Amino acid sequence: MIKDNLLAVRQTLKENVKLVAVSKYQPLDYVKQAYEAGQRVFGESHALEVRDKAEAMPKDIEWHFIGHLQTNKVKYIAPFISCIESVDSLKLMQEINKQALKNDRVIDCLLQFHVAQEETKSGFTLEECEQVLSSDEFALLKNIRIVGVMGMATYTEDEKQIRKEFKTLVANFAYLKMAYFSANQDFKEISMGMTDDYKIAMSEGSTIVRVGSGIFGSRG
Repeated sequence: MIKDNLLAVRQTLKENVKLVAVSKYQPLDYVKQAYEAGQRVFGESHALEVRDKAEAMPKDIEWHFIGHLQTNKVKYIAPFISCIESVDSLKLMQEINKQALKNDRVIDCLLQFHVAQEETKSGFTLEECEQVLSSDEFALLKNIRIVGVMGMATYTEDEKQIRKEFKTLVANFAYLKMAYFSANQDFKEISMGMTDDYKIAMSEGSTIVRVGSGIFGSRG
């Protein structure tokens, strides 16, 4: 089932769009099935869970952290994480930088923006993000690499609203690229779109999509 689902999702992907298989809460056997079907990028949202999976799985996997990350949990994932997609504060950036330095690494990060109507979703406003990027404290962070932005649309069937929220994220990306990262070739990723709306996200310019139930089936 997982192999077939993966194939079906891959056939819908636009060229140069990276698929993150959201494996959070999924048993290790399911992750192994996806790996055996050729998937190499997985998304997790709990530090200890992804640490344990990373220890048990082959080392050519690119692990993305996609959930809310507490500063006291960064140390568990800093040795191996490929990208932290959910960076939403200077404090978190500073801790990632600290732990990356301890591990002699530079860790890729995405700036998470709050573009949905739901208050439960976290992330920067554009103004908050600018305050961070303009700060002396941010300038000191040499062991993180800001490679783009991430956001989640409201969970709704209203396609117009979803598109509007994705367009906001793309506009934020374009503005930041111009104002802060014009000379930075690494700043190129727009991570948006999940199982229910990733096709809309791709049509609006997403470069990374995060698909969970579309690959592994519904949990529970």
